Amino acid sequence: MLPLGTTAPDFALPDVVGGKIISSGDFKKSPAMLVMFICNHCPYVKHVQAGLALMAKDFQARGLGVVAISSNDAKNYPDDGPKQMREEARRAGYTFPYLYDETQTVARAYRAACTPDFFLFDGQRKLVYRGQMDDARRANDLPVTGRSLREAVEAVLTGKPISPDQVPSLGCSIKWKPGNEPEYFR
Repeated sequence: MLPLGTTAPDFALPDVVGGKIISSGDFKKSPAMLVMFICNHCPYVKHVQAGLALMAKDFQARGLGVVAISSNDAKNYPDDGPKQMREEARRAGYTFPYLYDETQTVARAYRAACTPDFFLFDGQRKLVYRGQMDDARRANDLPVTGRSLREAVEAVLTGKPISPDQVPSLGCSIKWKPGNEPEYFR
């Protein structure tokens, strides 16, 4: 996992909805930045999708910079291609940019491992949270509340400390292009 305190790796990727290149620098005025690795076909993402869209909208209204990135190999997983991402973003009501990381270099830089995977950075762009959205799982009856991630975002926006005891995300592995799996993933 990317160590807490790490500076947010830069990115500049195409937004499949708006068609513009979105970079990490576009969020420099935000008091904090949430980078999410998601995709279209993952059942774990689908399970939290509505809660994720709502949570992002709630915190964007308070200035949080939010961006989602799909780094999956679209050749072998065509449901995760840019056209399908655009359709999914509109259907799900995403209010944040949904970026396509075709080369998978951004996923590598963040040491992203699964979808969904969440990385929260403070105003100085230091990593303060990397972990689960909440305790809800497809296999349990817990409601999707976003509690873990919401508490971390609330803390960073109000200047309170975030516990270093964090539960890692759980989901589908990022679908790496053949031969492109990073060493941390093997």
